[in-house]
Amino acid sequence: MKFQIDTLVLKQALDTVNHATANISTTPILENILLKVLPSSIIFTANNLEMAIEHTVENDVQIESEGTFCVPSKIFTNFINLLQDSLVSIELLWDNSLHVKTKNSNIKIKWHPASDFPLIPTLKENLQFELDASVIKKSIEKTLFSSAEGNIRPTLAGIYVNIFQENARFATTDSFRLSEYKVQLETQVLDQFAQIIPSKTASELRGILEEKSRVKLILSDNQIVFIFGKTKFYSRLLNGKFPEYEGFFPNIYNTRAVCDRIDLIQALKKINLMSRVNNYSIKASFSHESGILIETPETQIWEVHVHLTGSIEWEEAIIGLNSEYLLQVLQVIDTSHISLSFESPLSPLLIVGIDDNEKKSKDLFRHIIMPLKI
Repeated sequence: MKFQIDTLVLKQALDTVNHATANISTTPILENILLKVLPSSIIFTANNLEMAIEHTVENDVQIESEGTFCVPSKIFTNFINLLQDSLVSIELLWDNSLHVKTKNSNIKIKWHPASDFPLIPTLKENLQFELDASVIKKSIEKTLFSSAEGNIRPTLAGIYVNIFQENARFATTDSFRLSEYKVQLETQVLDQFAQIIPSKTASELRGILEEKSRVKLILSDNQIVFIFGKTKFYSRLLNGKFPEYEGFFPNIYNTRAVCDRIDLIQALKKINLMSRVNNYSIKASFSHESGILIETPETQIWEVHVHLTGSIEWEEAIIGLNSEYLLQVLQVIDTSHISLSFESPLSPLLIVGIDDNEKKSKDLFRHIIMPLKI
């Protein structure tokens, strides 16, 4: 097996598939990348058993002979990333080494048989449709931060996706907060898609999606594949039912405040300097006369008070919150002003952005945070 490839093209291929390599594994082969060299293309594959990525290179490559082999991802990628030569020659030698050579440098790496590498299961297609990559990326950005971590409640460790006709809903929760992002699609999806995509999948997918591309989604019983450009991104789906969350969003509130989003972010960053030692516990007071007061619980050692200008509607009130939760949601909202509303100090706090444009956006993001006792 022997071929020559443009260095930048090789770097891009490795960067793409490395999102699915295993960093630490009891199965060493998962730390490898599979290269399948065909007569007119090369397929790069990584598989950590949770997700797998295939990336095909057809241009800027000259193939002299075919072959299939595995190479350790870390050392191979690190060496290629250090290259400044424009062309790389790669040859499989019979002494179980891979010879990687450029005009100014070369390295030999031990390769492994392709037969040791786990196969990607064949998908039995149940549903297929397309979405804009921008919709997928934005939905992940809006919701991923509030998904659960760990395996205590596996169905919460992902993004719930519900797509039907012209509507798409994305939701996450860790039991203490809940995010929902709704978007109106440009084309109809005739069959309903309602599944939970693992958080890890969503995070890695966001990192390699091309902003202006169209993404084909193919769904089987327990797997999903995203196809865009020359890349196929496979992932398992989470088994189980996502909570019926619609009823958690309040539709009655007795207190509502509107304030500048950036001002509130800066206030919370100041508060977090001290609130972090108390699990980010803060108290927010809403007053018709003085606006919004954010403060840490009083102690003998420290306390922080920050005043904000804001308009307060209906009743004055005080609510306990996790300041880090509030800061995280403000960072994914893109409007200049936000609304904070709740029914009572024991009710969820609803956070939404206030549309800056006269023409209303086709998407809607809303988020709730459960209050703390004060």
